Amino acid sequence: MPTYSYRCTACGHAFDIQQAFTDDSLTICPSCGGTLRKLYGAVGVTFNGSGFYRTDSRGPVTGSAAPSSSTSGTSSSSGGSTPSSTTSD
Repeated sequence: MPTYSYRCTACGHAFDIQQAFTDDSLTICPSCGGTLRKLYGAVGVTFNGSGFYRTDSRGPVTGSAAPSSSTSGTSSSSGGSTPSSTTSD
């Protein structure tokens, strides 16, 4: 069961409680009877498996992907030089 954290808005009393997903949230402070607010905290994330780090290999690079990206880079750079030559005229 998950553990939820609550804090009273009136007295500041904070506590943790285990509740099922189907249980309703608590609304009344057990200390003073004030209104409770659910607290949210940071969650630890762990990435397991390969491919998450720069040092992991992603597999072989195919030859067809490299020329298409360099061709698009060449066309965009030639397109960039054309407007600069027109502005200098």
